[in-house]
Amino acid sequence: MGQILFVTGGARSGKSTFAEHLARHSGAPVVYLATMEAGDEELLDRIQRHQSRRPSAWTTIEEPLALADALSRAAPDACVLIDCLSLWVTNRLMQLGTDEPTLDAVEALEGDLDGEVDAIIEAARSRTGETIFVTNEVGAGLVPPYPLGRVYRDILGRVNQRVSRAADRAWLLVSGRPLELPPPAGS
Repeated sequence: MGQILFVTGGARSGKSTFAEHLARHSGAPVVYLATMEAGDEELLDRIQRHQSRRPSAWTTIEEPLALADALSRAAPDACVLIDCLSLWVTNRLMQLGTDEPTLDAVEALEGDLDGEVDAIIEAARSRTGETIFVTNEVGAGLVPPYPLGRVYRDILGRVNQRVSRAADRAWLLVSGRPLELPPPAGS
């Protein structure tokens, strides 16, 4: 059964760098599953900077939406680094096509994401290699002043909780320093 590792923290906290360190030291071939889409020049530059620091032997799969399918296509013994759940949730939320989604649309999306998270965790567990999830911690800041921001924070918070509870190990990055989190209560 594959191990699940969970890495979270605020913006520019060192999450990706730490997750890449874990992947490098896994002893397995690495598959980098990237969820970011290059929507503008700034994002394209960010993608290129991330790519330039990865070892050339790593395989990259760019998949903004179908994470469970992409995870299932990776070699079962590879270490898969998913960077990141935050952008995956953003991509799914943007499919709603509005800045003010209705309660029905949000509930439908949350139902879809529940099933997708189940499939992602199942795909990770069915592998022999480690799966490393990177995500932003969004619950420690201000309440967003606009509806879409509040919906995003709530949905990502629930996705993070589910994946974190399924994880064998989890870290919170603060100013580039990893703090290993204890197992969930009741484990």
